[in-house]
Formats: sequence, C-alpha cells, structure tokens
Amino acid sequence: MKELAGRLAALDPDAGAALHVIVYFDRLVEGRSGPESLVRGAAVLSGCPARLVDEARGVHIRVGADGIRQDGGGPVDPGWMSATLVPDGVAAVWLERTGPPNGVDAMVLERAAAAARDVLDRTRGRAPSGSPAADPASVEVLLDASAPEHARWQAAVRLGLRDTALARAVAPAGGLTVVEAMPSSGTRTPSTGGQRAGIGPAVPVLDLPASATAARTALRFTAEGDEHDPGPRTVYAAELGGLALLADTVGPGTEPIADVRALERAVAAAPWAASTLHAVAFATSLRAAAAELTMHHSTLQDRLAQAEHWLGWPVHEPHGRLRLQLALTVWRLHRNQHL
Repeated sequence: MKELAGRLAALDPDAGAALHVIVYFDRLVEGRSGPESLVRGAAVLSGCPARLVDEARGVHIRVGADGIRQDGGGPVDPGWMSATLVPDGVAAVWLERTGPPNGVDAMVLERAAAAARDVLDRTRGRAPSGSPAADPASVEVLLDASAPEHARWQAAVRLGLRDTALARAVAPAGGLTVVEAMPSSGTRTPSTGGQRAGIGPAVPVLDLPASATAARTALRFTAEGDEHDPGPRTVYAAELGGLALLADTVGPGTEPIADVRALERAVAAAPWAASTLHAVAFATSLRAAAAELTMHHSTLQDRLAQAEHWLGWPVHEPHGRLRLQLALTVWRLHRNQHL
C-alpha cells in the first residue's frame, strides 16, 4: 500500500496524499489505538491543531500540529472544519482552520471521525463506571512516556489514582491497555476479561508507561493454550527475566532461525507435535509430560523419537531441552508479531 501511495503521489499529489491518510488511519484502527492517537494523526496530517469533542461521553482532546497534546485552547469555533461522529450528533472531530476543507483535510476529517466513532463505541460502552478503564483518553495520556509529567499526573487524578501507591498495566490481546491499582497486599488477580494478556510490573503511578511497555512485551509471550498453540494465556513481565530480550530480536522483518523452521516442519507434520514438544520442554520430567498429555509414558517416548527426527536434534539431555525451549519461545514471538 505504501508503494502504491508513492506511485500515485508521483502521478497525482492530491490523490497520493489522500491515500496516505487512508493508510495512516487504517493502521491506527488495526492497532486498536486510543482516541488521542487518532486526534494526533488528524493534527499532524492536516498541519493544524485538531480536537475530538464528545460532550455526552466527557471526551475533550486537543492536539497541536506538532503532535503534542495541548488541552484547553478556548471554545470551539463553529467556523472550523469538522466532521460529526454520527449524523446530527454533537460529537465531532475539529480542525482548527476556517474555510472549506481541501481534499486532504476532508479525508482526514472523514477517516478520523469514523475511527473515533468506533473507538469510543467500543471503549466507552463497556468500561465499568469508576474504574481506571472508564476513561480511555486519560489512560492513554497516563501511559504515554512522551507526555509531560504534569499531564500524566492530571490523567492519574482523573482516573482516581491520586492516592494509589502502586499500579500496573494490563495489555489484553485485541484490546486497549488498561491500568489496575494494586492493593496494599501487593496481590491481585489481573482483570483480563478472559483474553490472553501481558501483565506489567507494579510501579509508582508516574512510572506506568514503563509498566505498559513491559506488559505489551509480555503479551507476545502468551499463547492460546490449546493443542495447536500451547503455552500460558497470561504472562507476567516480571517473570520473564532475560527472556524479554528475545522480543527485541524478533520483528516483522526477522527471518526465523533454523531451529524455528525445524519446529515449524515438525508442527506441520503431525497435529500432536506442538503440544507434545511443549510439554516435554517445560514439564519437570518425561513422566510429568506424559501425565500432562494424559498418555502412557511409552507412547510419549515413541512420539518424541519421531519429533526428534523432524527437529534434527535430541531433546532428552539438558542442552537439547534448552534448545527446544528457546525454539518454542522464538516461534511464539514470530506468531505474535501482530499483538
């Protein structure tokens, strides 16, 4: 799509710019970005301050042309360019520029309004009242390491975290990162809504951006927990240790290493390979792995002999087992690049 936009821009700059706007907002929607990111995109792409105002939901977000949030700025000028989120609605995206919108501005308003409508309908409709997740815009500010400290503190106050000593970020699969206040006991079952999730460490409130980053990293180590994608559905960043460094080495353009390709061949060869190899890699013994898989020890031995043939290395001794553990972990990181 980027290549197409570049070619189109060479033929028709306005059409190329409009396509760039479409691609930009589509990526934000696919990444399930929050409302502030949408307003930031509108401001940067249009080259002027932008606002999202939804009085019914209590949303007031203003971002300058430089991409920095700048709440305030006075009342909305009815003469500014705008697009409502719903027909005849009071919620709208505004560009602080008067006059009829050009093609790019019109596209920015259309795409930003459509994306904002979906985001607000998804988040504001289901968040429980009084919880930190009830104000996604404030959560986004609080978790934004580039936001000024005073702005993040104001967001924390709006979320009811003024007197909270420690809090943590929770990154569910397919959802927005949320914030949980930690009780004085320091223990609490994370609220994941039944989804796979990465759990960030408990930190002081103003350090929550780091907890959110760690939570999103931990999310990449999760699995569906079924036969085809075995592994934990919830992963705590604090328990990853040095394994977290592996996430930095596996990205969209990273080619799978030889051990991962061997593992992929094994998984493709037999429907039982993924669950069997995972159990063998992480159980305390082969007998424990057999019990986990609810099969006889001799049956597991037979399967393991076949799997070792596909892998190309033995997994009985410690070195081979560690190699299998790393291969499974890196394989999971490749599979979870979209998270």
